[in-house]
Amino acid sequence: MCALANVFESAGLATVGLSLVRRQAENGRAPRMLHCQFPLGRPLGIPNDATFQHDVLRRAFALLGRGDTPVLEDHPVVIDDDSGIAAACPLPPTGDLEGPAPVVESRGLRAAYDRSLAARDGRTLVGRVADADGIPALVGTLVRLADGATLDDVGWKGHTLIAASQDLRAYYEEAALALTDDRGARRIETWFFEETEAGRLVRRVQSTLDAAGVNPGVTGYLLPGTQR
Repeated sequence: MCALANVFESAGLATVGLSLVRRQAENGRAPRMLHCQFPLGRPLGIPNDATFQHDVLRRAFALLGRGDTPVLEDHPVVIDDDSGIAAACPLPPTGDLEGPAPVVESRGLRAAYDRSLAARDGRTLVGRVADADGIPALVGTLVRLADGATLDDVGWKGHTLIAASQDLRAYYEEAALALTDDRGARRIETWFFEETEAGRLVRRVQSTLDAAGVNPGVTGYLLPGTQR
């Protein structure tokens, strides 16, 4: 972004940007940057806090009048990244005990997922490999992989496995939005990988496939860098 800002400036267009990594902003020497020490992925700071977000934008646009470039200002508020702390998100009880624990758990989250889906006017990231109806079967396939089946055995390619893990994580994280108000940066992600049967299953799948010599370019995508 710093390089692009300099290109626009050379063409006579004033620019301003938001920085989340100060050293990158310093090295890039963009004409005008507001550094925000917020968690990565949240350049405007606090979710659903319009007043705070407008303050960030107001401070950024105020830099447009500065001619003493490069300018790098700091937003006065620091928001710590608490990604290592799992969200307080209790899993709903389920009377359905048929099948492996991760499959049972995924079925038990369906009502929460549906409430979350309705609250977001039907917008979802689930659907690369399976929709919500197909999540339990998808989890069953992951159980087979964790137990030693190969990708050929289950009829998946490497890219299918990656997309399936993304569907599962999206299903759980979207369901969690209906179960907790704890929305700390990446805390729902940590909840998924540390507190749920499905998240632990994904870790098992990665470990099993790594031990079997599956391309790390595939298995490496099963866990985000923050969970390794």
